[in-house]
Amino acid sequence: MKMWKVYVILVFVMMLWGFNLPLLKYLVSQIGPVTMTSFRILLAAIVVFAILATMKILRLPTKQEWKWIMLGGLLNVVGHHYFLTAGLTKTSGTNAGLILGTGPVLTAILTSLILRNYPSKIQWLGVLSGLIGVSSIVLAGGEGVASGSIGDVFVFISILVQVFSYLVISKAARTLDPRVMTAYMFLFGSTVLFFISLVQEPGELLKFAEVPHVFWLIFALSGIFGTAVGHMLYNYSVGIAGPAKAAIFINFNTMFSLLGSVLFLGEVLAVRHLVGLVFIVAGVILGSGAAEDLWRKRIIAKDE
Repeated sequence: MKMWKVYVILVFVMMLWGFNLPLLKYLVSQIGPVTMTSFRILLAAIVVFAILATMKILRLPTKQEWKWIMLGGLLNVVGHHYFLTAGLTKTSGTNAGLILGTGPVLTAILTSLILRNYPSKIQWLGVLSGLIGVSSIVLAGGEGVASGSIGDVFVFISILVQVFSYLVISKAARTLDPRVMTAYMFLFGSTVLFFISLVQEPGELLKFAEVPHVFWLIFALSGIFGTAVGHMLYNYSVGIAGPAKAAIFINFNTMFSLLGSVLFLGEVLAVRHLVGLVFIVAGVILGSGAAEDLWRKRIIAKDE
């Protein structure tokens, strides 16, 4: 697949994830976060398995691939979602947004150290530009940066384990289609989260019988599009583009979350929001390598 198509897929995924945020806020207001997450991811697993079966690319993993699936599930599904939901209850949205914005930086650093895949100077500039853009958008909310807390640590752990999971997915992609890996990771991870919820949130299962009808529509939209389709396409892109390039697009998540808040929650865009969007777009173009690719093509075209 051509890289520009992968970039389009990544932008689409960030749109799904960004617009999914208001849905998640509603869902966790009705059911405990760990219980909700376990069932949402189980729904996503069922959807991904159905899609892969239709595409006729579903298969049983080998023993070695099962090791990658279980490790990826513990990091990408259990660790990331558990610590993120726990952290969001103990820290401010500003702090969480800034910490999550470090994802591309952490991915670039860990990819360099572990996979020996070193980003260029222009890509590092893109990473920095994206971080500035995310920071300016989050700080534009006017809350300021709250003092450090255990919630900040939890949110940082959530993004750190997610970054490690992308390295696992990149390694496993040599023999296992990342889309197939996603299905099995969801199934394994949702099972682990379910048993955690029984211990941590006893009695939350009964609340499913009390939720309003609109809850199930929002639950389906979030599970199918925000989780199943979004993660399947993102993990597939990681297998092609690599973890560092794919992570750059995470900056778009903040942008689409902002646009979703404007469209669905009636929030107002500030000048600092617009400045942040410019930095984010510039960061993605530079950090993904798209700018370098266009520059090389222009040089080749001139030489010809």
